[in-house]
Amino acid sequence: MAKQRIAAAPSVRRLPSYLHIIRQAQSEGVEFISGTVIANELNLEPIQVRKDLAITGIIGKPKKGYPTVALIAAIEHFLGWDDVQDAVLIGAGNLGTALSGYQEFQYHGLNIQAAFDSDKNKVGTKIHGVPVLAIDTLELQIKHFEAKIAILTVPSSQAQLITDKLIKAGIKAIWNFTNVKLKVPQDVVVQKEDLTSGYAMLCVKMKSFKSPDSFREQ
Repeated sequence: MAKQRIAAAPSVRRLPSYLHIIRQAQSEGVEFISGTVIANELNLEPIQVRKDLAITGIIGKPKKGYPTVALIAAIEHFLGWDDVQDAVLIGAGNLGTALSGYQEFQYHGLNIQAAFDSDKNKVGTKIHGVPVLAIDTLELQIKHFEAKIAILTVPSSQAQLITDKLIKAGIKAIWNFTNVKLKVPQDVVVQKEDLTSGYAMLCVKMKSFKSPDSFREQ
């Protein structure tokens, strides 16, 4: 099972892009959409799109494709986006503030209940409507909110210490935006995001073009 989950990871990462295209099609009155149409929009192979969509359990109709309403529901259910996921944000700095203001999260069921920070000037304020609380009250407050997800954007030097407190408070999933490999119990899920890897890929793609003109044409 573990190998299957790992193998499916690239497919899972592509599903939100599919969902955006399918929703756009639905808004235009399209009742069925084919894997080929989705593939063409994203420069992918149709067979790859069909394999990705298959993990949601939906089956398309020959010569018609997938019913857009049912396909949207299948993807959202597979991703868990058809249910509200309560979360807390740990670190109200630049990155944390940006994440709290990203409205797409709300559309996908992610409900950031509160942010925690050690800066006394931020405690008692709000960022994008999210209250900022003192980080030394973290354990008590999280139990009050009953959140199961923590978005971690603290300095790396504090990452493991804060993680230990989060786990003690009942957090079961951590979205880790630090550069630290966190040590957690087996029943706690961690998703590490490395923003520099995305930037590295962008730079490599830029270098692959022979001239600035060819880059602009893409």
